[in-house]
Amino acid sequence: MTPASLEQTRAAIKGIAREEWGRVLASLVGQLRDLALAEDVLQDAVVAALGHWPRDGVPAQPRAWLLQTARRKAIDRLRRDANFQAKRAELAVLHELDRQAGQDDLDESIADERLRLIFTCCHPALAEAARVALTLRTLGGLATEEIARAFLVPEATMAQRLTRAKRKIKAAGIPYEVPEPDLWAERLGSVLSVIYLIFNEGYAATSGEAPTRGELCREAIRLGRILAQLVPEEPEAAGLLALMLLHDSRRVARSDAQGNLITLEQQDRARWDQGLIAAGARLLESALAQGSPGPYQIQAAISAIHAQAPSATATDWRQITLLYGELYALQPSPVVRLNAAVALSFAEGAEAALPTLAELERQGALASYQPFHAAHADTLRRAGRKTAAAKAYRQTLALTRNAAERRFLEGRLGDMLG
Repeated sequence: MTPASLEQTRAAIKGIAREEWGRVLASLVGQLRDLALAEDVLQDAVVAALGHWPRDGVPAQPRAWLLQTARRKAIDRLRRDANFQAKRAELAVLHELDRQAGQDDLDESIADERLRLIFTCCHPALAEAARVALTLRTLGGLATEEIARAFLVPEATMAQRLTRAKRKIKAAGIPYEVPEPDLWAERLGSVLSVIYLIFNEGYAATSGEAPTRGELCREAIRLGRILAQLVPEEPEAAGLLALMLLHDSRRVARSDAQGNLITLEQQDRARWDQGLIAAGARLLESALAQGSPGPYQIQAAISAIHAQAPSATATDWRQITLLYGELYALQPSPVVRLNAAVALSFAEGAEAALPTLAELERQGALASYQPFHAAHADTLRRAGRKTAAAKAYRQTLALTRNAAERRFLEGRLGDMLG
């Protein structure tokens, strides 16, 4: 194998591991009842794949290979454990599962395991930020760096937060289960946040070659459907599912055949999935009819305006601006204020949004938030302020890890310098 083909194989392995991480980990946690051990043996399995697959070829069922290898790594670790006798029951289960390897219908068996893992990571004994971050790492397979960017904190800080959360789960004996319905309310907000953040990473990937990660979008929507069925009386669960369906209807149009990013204004709306748009709109209407509008329902309403507009120029940006005002009243965050400013820039012109963007820049809360600098650069570009826009594009590029987005931004920067 040439060095180039070896590197391609290793890149493919990393991609498979990233895509399958959440599914395989959920299954392992269900069997081991030990999150830290499950993570360790899955990481061992990925290392083993990096050693075997370049030589032997990628197996026909890579997910099953990773799961079987991780189980065997767990058996080895449990045998070496000082409390071996106490682990005999777990070993017996693992041996039986290993014997049946290859017979697993993983798509069927893991769905419930994933939901149990979400509820475990979102236990109220953990701090809110730690709940969401831990679930993004375990179920979503997001790297610590990616989660740190989502929370606007240094990577080292996020690594410590994740370590503490895993230790607390083990020390407190937090059960690996979907709790009884009367206990859902205290965790539901975190569960909704986790599912949406998994979707967001799929819809706008923070790193990698492609602008989107379809497997994460599909995973989030699948979990959203399960959750909406569990809590049919909760309008925000339906609102979140509606929001994801409406966004996902536009996902394939976000890039061309070469993987280049396409902005919302330039997308071919014939490529939008009308079935998903209709399903999202129905869900949203049903949720709003319950008379308790929340942040996900409002965001879904914004997405519905985009999805149902016949063209970019026909989009009702004034209505979107008003909806962002309602959202800010419920969630007064700098990110919501940024989105409201962008909507205003399309409703009343780019110049109208620049004072708000300048104030957000002075406040500094979004200093390391790449989408802020991207929005600022684009607004300055549309306002005709080429020099300031070029500076903002350079700041954006310094924070950009996604290859497709980088190519797009470099093209925009070139336009400002040309």
